[in-house]
Amino acid sequence: MHPMKALRQYQKVNSHAQASEASPHRLVQMLMEGVLDRLAQAKGAMARNQVAQKGVMLGKAIEIIGGLREGLDPEKTDDKKGIAKLDQLYAYMMKQLIQANRKNDPNIVDEVARLMITVKAGWDAIGHVAQE
Repeated sequence: MHPMKALRQYQKVNSHAQASEASPHRLVQMLMEGVLDRLAQAKGAMARNQVAQKGVMLGKAIEIIGGLREGLDPEKTDDKKGIAKLDQLYAYMMKQLIQANRKNDPNIVDEVARLMITVKAGWDAIGHVAQE
């Protein structure tokens, strides 16, 4: 077996094991980490002029952000405005990644990564408060 294929298979099994044991909060963290990983892979593909790989990675990032969007439930919070703003932010990120793919622009990918890092930092902080 090719070493990289073996590594990917291990990572896939490890991710599934983590997901099956994770709390809902941790699952959202994992999704956000997945977006950031795909964005980094897309930027690498851009740098190597691997157009197809770039498109695949940006597409996966868009799908994950779409999943995060679908998981927003305004009925489970008193902060309906905050949920609506987060929904708009996720929609903006998705639109920007489509533009990044079309224009082959790593700066747009960086912008979305910075936004996701900010959202993830807030989400991570919520987890620390909940655990105390």
